[in-house]
Amino acid sequence: MSVQRKPERPVPPLFPARDERERVDDRLTRELAAAQERVAAGPVVPKLDLAAFRSELAAFDFREPRPLEAALSWCIEKLEHGIVHLTHPRYFGLFNPAPTFPAQCADRIAGAFNPQLATWTTSPVAVEIERHVVRSIAHRAGLPAEAVGHFTSGGSEANCTALLCALTRAHPRFASEGARVFTGAPVFYTSNESHLAWLKIAHQVGFGRSAVRLVPTNGAGCLDPGALAGMLAADRKGGSIPVMIVATAGTTNAGMIDPLEACADLAREAGIWFHVDAAWGGALIVSEALRATLDGIERADSMTLDAHKWFATTMGAGMFISRHAQALSTAFHVSTTFMPSELERVDPYVTTAQWSRRFVGLRLFLALAVAGWSGYEAHVRRSIDLIAELRDELASRGWQIANRSPLAVLCVTPPEGSGEPRSIVRRVIDSGRAWVAVAKLEGRDVIRICITHGQASRDDIRELAKVLYESRHMEP
Repeated sequence: MSVQRKPERPVPPLFPARDERERVDDRLTRELAAAQERVAAGPVVPKLDLAAFRSELAAFDFREPRPLEAALSWCIEKLEHGIVHLTHPRYFGLFNPAPTFPAQCADRIAGAFNPQLATWTTSPVAVEIERHVVRSIAHRAGLPAEAVGHFTSGGSEANCTALLCALTRAHPRFASEGARVFTGAPVFYTSNESHLAWLKIAHQVGFGRSAVRLVPTNGAGCLDPGALAGMLAADRKGGSIPVMIVATAGTTNAGMIDPLEACADLAREAGIWFHVDAAWGGALIVSEALRATLDGIERADSMTLDAHKWFATTMGAGMFISRHAQALSTAFHVSTTFMPSELERVDPYVTTAQWSRRFVGLRLFLALAVAGWSGYEAHVRRSIDLIAELRDELASRGWQIANRSPLAVLCVTPPEGSGEPRSIVRRVIDSGRAWVAVAKLEGRDVIRICITHGQASRDDIRELAKVLYESRHMEP
């Protein structure tokens, strides 16, 4: 006689009842909103007692459970006082902005449904939404209707995908046999002002960092086409195999845009892949007027764009887009018996580097749905206008403008005798009133200022100007 067992109940802390979930969720929403208000009113770089924090953290030995609400409050409080606040309106730092509210809502929806986007078969709605967004972005960039692409963990994954596609297209047996199919060392070209994740990418694909040819700039932070042409010729003469030219649309240090048309011409003449790393500056496609700044991007074989930068979604949401569907399919194709797949050219697991995939594209879909291209144009123009006001203000006080970017990045040096950029930046950050960075532009230190927050105001840039003035060290 068999003994019937009662089904075991779910563990309540992990799977609470609906009324408990709603109560905690409501409290979490209120606590997060209150924390963000305190962040905006407080220092950009709060002070953290690291020893005390580590002691508290060590107490989480996970032997005894704790109430969820207490754990949530602890996490919020520690993050409020233990990170540089990228969501602060006076964070004028790198390209990671405060995320839009629709993007935050998307994260909650994706987290609740938790779809697996490896195959179309299991998540057709999610895969179709991401494909729709990618096609819309490709269309705005001027790529052909047959362009394909996907969301990535960030710009580095997207750029690595570009190199793999370039290699796959350069030699039909690369996907199966690797770099040994080439008669010489494969090399590719990017500006010495580009994002140097390219060095890590070259290492990842097995070429070594010496495969990255860093092209000199023209004195203003943009790739020099003449130098590039000379390097291409020299490498071919020396037996190396050029496979890709990378142009940057929005350099990290200074927001400069490489000569896209000239790079496209050289890539066509050489018969190699042309990639545009537009991780940040690609957001200019939202505006018909500003789009002209990116003329030549429509000629790219592929492009990178990060939604978590100027499109202001939550981290991380990169995009890779290419006009060559076959290159993607060949680069990542794999055959399995355990994946329910009927659409191999559509299934993300056979056209991307990732296998398990989060539904990140919903963040940009919802933001575009509620703001439209016009809303994003206003968002982008607002940043550009604010940085122009700051540029004019600093220039009127004798600060030297080091870059001439069409984007919302400003590089400056203080008036002579006012101190060095590094010491000024250190004083600004120590004040807690704003966050700026030191960057190198054409070999010299500059103070780098970028408008990243969609709610930064004129009062915020006035406060930045004030703290910059106060942080100078006037020499006798």
